[in-house]
Amino acid sequence: MPVVRPRYAKRYPPEFRREVLDLVTAGRRVAQVAADLDISQQCIYAWRRQQMIDLGQIPGTTTAPRTIALLMCRAGIKGLPNHRRPAHVTTPRPPST
Repeated sequence: MPVVRPRYAKRYPPEFRREVLDLVTAGRRVAQVAADLDISQQCIYAWRRQQMIDLGQIPGTTTAPRTIALLMCRAGIKGLPNHRRPAHVTTPRPPST
């Protein structure tokens, strides 16, 4: 019988992610940890990559609390009304025939 995967991504608590990464850091193979805990190897690789970004070992967007607050502020700014020129000024007119 084939395994049916959900169409949505599972959310794992940060504590669980840390424990998984601790296992990998301690020397266990990613494939074995993934099989033992019934999670995908890709999840573990993504978590490890994000951990390296957060530690400043590789470039990327961190998930530090300061960054999360900044992203929330930017989302709030995007929700503000835009003051744009009227559509007839910015929309090119079709050529007259």
